[in-house]
Amino acid sequence: MTHKALPIPALLVTGSNGQIGFELRRSLMPLGRVVALDRAACDLSRPDELRRVVRELRPDVIINSAAYTAVDRAETDADAAYAINGTAAGVLAEEAKALGSLLVHYSTDYVFDGSKGAAYTETDAANPQSVYGKSKLAGEQAIAAADCAALILRTCWVAGAHGGNFAKTMLKLGRERDSLRVIADQFGAPTTAALVADVTAQIVARHWLHGQRETFSSGLYHLAAAGETTWHGYATEVLRYASARGVDLKVDLTRIEAIPAAAYPLPAPRPGNSRLDTSKLRQTFGIHLPDWWQGMQHLLDQILP
Repeated sequence: MTHKALPIPALLVTGSNGQIGFELRRSLMPLGRVVALDRAACDLSRPDELRRVVRELRPDVIINSAAYTAVDRAETDADAAYAINGTAAGVLAEEAKALGSLLVHYSTDYVFDGSKGAAYTETDAANPQSVYGKSKLAGEQAIAAADCAALILRTCWVAGAHGGNFAKTMLKLGRERDSLRVIADQFGAPTTAALVADVTAQIVARHWLHGQRETFSSGLYHLAAAGETTWHGYATEVLRYASARGVDLKVDLTRIEAIPAAAYPLPAPRPGNSRLDTSKLRQTFGIHLPDWWQGMQHLLDQILP
């Protein structure tokens, strides 16, 4: 008796050189044929090109990790931010709908104004205060309007071994300066790109590729590491861990000054509260999310000498 070989799933990743995209290339590899495209190969600011790429590849899963993430520049570059974060998300959703494919899309805590006194749930009203946040919300809305099988994952304070981020900036400054001033009245959970990619792969494998697609729990979910801290607390822990690992720091750990956000004005406002309630994700997909400091240590183990 012969058995017919099952077709190998095709997974398309956009933004392959970003922090999350880079990790997705690793986490998705065991699941099928991964086609990971950077901006040169798949420019999200060009809708016709985007449609052509999807129609040629006909992927079972589209993972959109490409985004316009220059938060401050977006304030004066709104057209580009909306084209990439908003319009392109809608295009991908329309193509996923036509193919019967799953779209995975990443959004952000910036869709909230940060005024809530507790962690945000998926049912809380969005009220973005920046062009970046508004453009990301436009992407969420465009996907919802397309009514495709979709997984929208809002995350926050992402840092990866590949690319620039807050942790790497603090390590650089800690080597160069004897004191630092870091914001202490904005709260969130540092979340590694590796965690985001691993959770994505687990859901895609268990609940889409090897599950019942008809009962897939499409929708909006919050994905962030457990626990919370401030940027000041995050910086302090990054530098304390680096020091314990033998990194030669110039900064005195007792001279990391806690300052209010008002003392460090930026073109785009940041949410004072970026905490995301992840109960829905954990209960729906049975996923454990580790504490943020565990991810931080894993990240630093990768990038420290």
